[in-house]
Order: sequence, then structure tokens, then C-alpha cells
Amino acid sequence: MARKSGSAADTGKSNNKIVATNRRARHNYSILDTYEAGIQLVGTEVKSLRDGQASLADAFATVDDGEVWLRNLHIPEYHHGTWTNHPPRRNRKLLLHRSQIDTLVGKIRDGNLTLVPLSLYFSDGKVKVELALARGKEARDKRQDLARRDAQREITRELGRRAKGMT
Repeated sequence: MARKSGSAADTGKSNNKIVATNRRARHNYSILDTYEAGIQLVGTEVKSLRDGQASLADAFATVDDGEVWLRNLHIPEYHHGTWTNHPPRRNRKLLLHRSQIDTLVGKIRDGNLTLVPLSLYFSDGKVKVELALARGKEARDKRQDLARRDAQREITRELGRRAKGMT
């Protein structure tokens, strides 16, 4: 489902357990829209995720033949698994409604946009991915964001000093 504001993991529900986040995504991309998608997994992948092991560092999503695929998501092998263990970096299918997929395809074709996973979490016992429709930032945009964040941090720090009477 499309979410216009806030992240899926920040909905305030206590039954959401975040497994992995992609912190570099918000630095490297301007987030335009977010979607919550299910993910098709095998049993040992779910068990490994319940141990809190996953990496979204190099992950990205593509739309191929009307299906959305998550690529380069690293879920390590389950340590109690046997020969039935999964390959750690296999392609995994994302579960979205047809109308959402069609919307994504249209937006990706029109603009210079990409699909980036922001977080991987459990919601009511099911693994979900927060997927973002994003545009890549240029180096100057990243520098402006850093400068803005530093200025805001300095303002907050100064207001705290004044409130404590430490002018």
C-alpha cells in the first residue's frame, strides 16, 4: 500500500520488529513516495531474519515482465540449517497489487527514478519491505543537506544552552 508520509516502521505499532534499514538510501536519494510490499521467502530465510540478520546495503528493486524483484538483498544462511539452506543473495519477488505495479512502471519509465528498499521488518508475523520511489541526488544536493542538518543541530544546541542559562 502506498504511504504518503512517515515510514511504515514508524506507524506506532508495537508488533513491528525492524530487521534491517538502509541508512544510505536517504543520503543518496530524494524519496518521492513509499510503498509497503510483502516479500516471497523460503523457510530458512525467515528463520535467519528472526535472528535479526540481513543487509540492505546494496539492495535495489527492478520491474521485470510485470513483476517486482528485490535484488542483492543479503540474508545470511540460517546457522541451524542443513542442505536445505537458501543462497544468501538470490533474487526475491516482491508482492504488490497489480495497480501499484502499473503505477510504478509508469513513473519509472517517465522520469529518472529508481526503486530502493528503505527497511525490512516484521508486521504481524509477516516480513515486509518498505520500498521507496526515489531520484538520485547530486553531490551538491548532498552537501546542502549536510549543511542544513548541521545548522539545525547548532540552533537546537544554542536553544538548549539558553534554556539552561548557559549563554
